[in-house]
Amino acid sequence: MALDQFDNAPAYNFSVTIDGVQMPLVMEVSGVKMEVDKIEAKQQVAADGKYVARQIPGRGKTGEITITRGLTDSRTVVDWLKTVMDGDLVGARKTAAVNILDHKGETIKTFNFTNCWVRSVEVNSLKAGSTEQATEKAVICFDESSVA
Repeated sequence: MALDQFDNAPAYNFSVTIDGVQMPLVMEVSGVKMEVDKIEAKQQVAADGKYVARQIPGRGKTGEITITRGLTDSRTVVDWLKTVMDGDLVGARKTAAVNILDHKGETIKTFNFTNCWVRSVEVNSLKAGSTEQATEKAVICFDESSVA
């Protein structure tokens, strides 16, 4: 369903999938970004000698997304990191998608990431007496991105 001209997507309504399987308990996603290199072409114009600079789009850039989720007994992300650490890059490469949802939960935009591998996994600070939820933060590198 399309949003009308006065509505926009809520930041709280999204989902994340890795190789088509939805990640549970995702609390935050950051770094969803598509980017290209910028080439600055500098030249002298022969007729009047003035300096001219132009910006030209270059190649697509690689990137990272960070996914924070509630800590459970699931070993999916740490096992993925172990695959990377063991040097099995073919086995470690996955696809990822971040789906932006409207107020009814219908997908309005999907950011797709290919050749993903997990770079790091971090657990938040654990403190005696804390009333915060334990979380697991994974930084995932990707080679290519697209939007649908």
